Amino acid sequence: MANHKSSVKRIRANERKRLANRYYSKTMRNALRDIRAINDKNEAMQKVSSMNSMIDKLAKRGMIHKNKAANLKSGLMKKINAL
Repeated sequence: MANHKSSVKRIRANERKRLANRYYSKTMRNALRDIRAINDKNEAMQKVSSMNSMIDKLAKRGMIHKNKAANLKSGLMKKINAL
């Protein structure tokens, strides 16, 4: 266990941040899975802008790498255009 007050506080803060990051990452993965399961192009096109926004926010916060964000968005658009 930590001996300093500041390190105890840092442990608490890190745990809160870890849980928040896990929530946002899991939410993004679930939304991505749901969009990939859609077989109707019109429905997918309506949801893709919110999905791109979610991916961009995660990349901006540093939860996913910017290149991973670009690859996810690119792959998503390829799938939707193939419908």
